[in-house]
Amino acid sequence: MTAIGVPFADLRFADLQLDQVYRAGTAGHAGDDPLAVLLPVGNQGGFRYAGSPAQGTVRLVVLYTSGVNPDWPDVLDPTTGSFTYYGDNRQPGRDLHDTPRRGNGILRAAFDGAHGGTVGRATVPPFLLFERASTTSRAVRFRGLLAPGSPSAPPDEHLSAIWRSREGLRFQNYRALFTVLDERTVTRAWLEELLGPGPLKTTGPGSPPAWRNWVEGDVYKSLVAPPTTQHRSRSEQEPTTPGDSELLRILWSYFAERPIDFEACAAELFRLSAASAVEVIDVTRPSRDGGRDAVGLYAIGPKADRVRLDFALEAKCYQPGNSVGVREVARLISRLKHRQFGVLVTTSHVHEQAYKEVREDGHPVVILAGVDLVNILKKADLTTPGRLTDWLTGSFPANPTAQIR
Repeated sequence: MTAIGVPFADLRFADLQLDQVYRAGTAGHAGDDPLAVLLPVGNQGGFRYAGSPAQGTVRLVVLYTSGVNPDWPDVLDPTTGSFTYYGDNRQPGRDLHDTPRRGNGILRAAFDGAHGGTVGRATVPPFLLFERASTTSRAVRFRGLLAPGSPSAPPDEHLSAIWRSREGLRFQNYRALFTVLDERTVTRAWLEELLGPGPLKTTGPGSPPAWRNWVEGDVYKSLVAPPTTQHRSRSEQEPTTPGDSELLRILWSYFAERPIDFEACAAELFRLSAASAVEVIDVTRPSRDGGRDAVGLYAIGPKADRVRLDFALEAKCYQPGNSVGVREVARLISRLKHRQFGVLVTTSHVHEQAYKEVREDGHPVVILAGVDLVNILKKADLTTPGRLTDWLTGSFPANPTAQIR
């Protein structure tokens, strides 16, 4: 093992270490794929497995994500240990489960087992998450051991069949929620147990404790990795892929000539970010806003006994790359009432000094920067320029009289 990853020649005997890179071969063909050497799962596709779905003998599953498909935005949240993955029915003309790789059939069986008690969970093959680690080779990075389901969502949302359309034709695909288990290493010994002869037994001597706890007790021990800094740098507030940057550019440019109209959009984006919690939100009149572009109520606690918190929201439609500075942030803070928290929504980023002061001084201000807005849009399935443009023109028409004031 080296600082730049596990060499291709050593893959066959390597353990899987969290966030380790596994290097590709150099022959210049599909045989360079490291996953096919690490595990007997083939060298193509995002859905790979050992065994036969048709015969019910799948022994382990590899989910590979490139992270660059805007239509199907697989998302790993390292701060919560949650992973959202989209199935393999990605074009019209097929039944939800009638896919060449049978990936959606595997998802259905796995989530059925996950909700089937201890006996059902014992039939679920381990899922291993890998992502693309290089733009110039087939190298991959191991991102963790997954268990189907999530403790942060109700069971009926763990596996959802969602509708999509392409060129006017409709079809369904799965959106699956997984939990990254708190295990740093998946040992070669356990992999060999899984791949060995006889009936599948995932809780053998080499199995990781977090996996055994899930199978035997339905306990999700998530791998939670809080950020090491209290404030985010500019690069952490901005999109990192061309597709995400384009979504943010479209959002900004739609309101660039009428930034006041962005206030209603900013309020809606905050509502989408926590739809079950934002109970009331009103966009204020420009002449009476008191420095606040919107106000509302944010509810916490059980539905039968909720506590409602007042918040004030300020929207900044800035061109991506132009920062929201200390003065703008201080303006929002100075206008917060007692027991009220603030929400700052911007299509750009907050200057690092301003961000740092907010966090170090303990001001109750939520910051939604450019990358956050893109993630909200993607969660709302507004993942392509066409979908986003249609949503903007339909929800926030350019006619000023159509806006709430």
